[in-house]
Amino acid sequence: MKPTHSSERLVVNFMSAPFQPVIAGGIALPGNTFLQLDETFPAGVGFTIYKMAPGTQSQPHEHTCHEQFLVLDGELIEYDGTVFRPGDFVLLKEGTQHNSRTETGCTLAVFIRSIERDL
Repeated sequence: MKPTHSSERLVVNFMSAPFQPVIAGGIALPGNTFLQLDETFPAGVGFTIYKMAPGTQSQPHEHTCHEQFLVLDGELIEYDGTVFRPGDFVLLKEGTQHNSRTETGCTLAVFIRSIERDL
């Protein structure tokens, strides 16, 4: 096996990497930021780290593919009252419409294959 060259590997520490604002409807969504981990995907698609500041919510949206996320820290509260905590893995199926909020702030590891539709 040949050695992996540094040009063939990306290492990012999400604790210190710069995040960018989440844009919905052409404006930055307050308290919502993400870290794009694979630049071969459009912004917000592929594998990302998503942060929500305490007391914020996501834009209501519809999934154009399955969304998968793992709660790394904090609590995420779905529009229907379901609470997700650190260690919870969630898969929301294509066509799912929802939004989420957080009182404590939260960090999620997210994977989606295509851009979601704002509602």
